[in-house]
Amino acid sequence: MITPVQIKICGVTNVKDARACSELGAGMIGFNFYPQSSRYIEPKLAQRIIDAVSPRVLPVGVFVDASAEDVRTTADAAGVRCVQLHGGASAETCSELAREFRVIRAFSTDPQFRPEEVALFGDCDVLVDAHHPTLRGGTGRTCDWLSARTTRSFARFLVLSGGLTAENVGQAIAKVAPHAIDVCSGVESAPGVKDHQAVEDFITAVRAANSSINPFCSS
Repeated sequence: MITPVQIKICGVTNVKDARACSELGAGMIGFNFYPQSSRYIEPKLAQRIIDAVSPRVLPVGVFVDASAEDVRTTADAAGVRCVQLHGGASAETCSELAREFRVIRAFSTDPQFRPEEVALFGDCDVLVDAHHPTLRGGTGRTCDWLSARTTRSFARFLVLSGGLTAENVGQAIAKVAPHAIDVCSGVESAPGVKDHQAVEDFITAVRAANSSINPFCSS
């Protein structure tokens, strides 16, 4: 049986957007705890948002170069049990955190990226994103889909990110065959502000792609 591609909407900053994402069908929503991000959110505000949406939606805390202790402290304050780690998080740190959280280790498809190296992170799900010299996610750049497809062979669960929109997500799913897709800037009117029509269009496009893979899938 083919499992429908899951949908994660990242960079959520308010209750209204979170509820819209949930009601329209997103299975995961991401909260950015990287202070330098334009989508940064305080952990206590994230907790209030999480409390206001359906418990079926998985909240994900996004971190960049954070220590294991900082991840624990912030995740506990926000009430998230899934953490997404960007930057230089080692396999040892990821394994340590995986004893307490679902861990998504993020990689960028820069020229040094080697898909086989994700096999070292066997305790983690893997997210593949576009490379940017300064930003960590939400860049609007499309990642290398060929590298992402190759990465799938080495990851237990692959999340595809980077420059996805309602217009290209069907093609991305067909080319990469990820387990989940992650969208941020592609459904925004401004950083951290979701365009609810764009969210609906995006989710509709993912459902159409799911149906083309498996005609019996409708979500």
